[in-house]
Amino acid sequence: MPQTMMTLGGFPFALETAAYEQLVLSQSWRWPKHDRLGREPALQFVGADAAEIELEGAIYPSLRGGLGAIERLRELAGQGQPLMLTDGLGRVWGRWVIAQVSDTRSVLMDDGQARKIVFRITLKAYGEDGR
Repeated sequence: MPQTMMTLGGFPFALETAAYEQLVLSQSWRWPKHDRLGREPALQFVGADAAEIELEGAIYPSLRGGLGAIERLRELAGQGQPLMLTDGLGRVWGRWVIAQVSDTRSVLMDDGQARKIVFRITLKAYGEDGR
């Protein structure tokens, strides 16, 4: 059975589909500003913002994977449903949504087909209730 780097819903990120070369996890915290009369504004901590993951990688359709993987991710995004994210070590990351899918096609053949597809997928944590 092929090794899976990460699974989002039923979509496996693997050499056979879309293997990512870089995972960037961003987290931030919200500190809104409150203006005060005659004093500097005060900041108030209101909690964490939604975490974000960017996956970047390249697909070489003549070797493995293909444009079908990127189109499948776009279909999943269009369904508007949070998806369970787990990594290849079995860690459950919780539910995430696909916020953006982009690809750049290059090294084109004479019929316009790409021999290299660089992709970027942006995921955002859905935000679980009941903590």
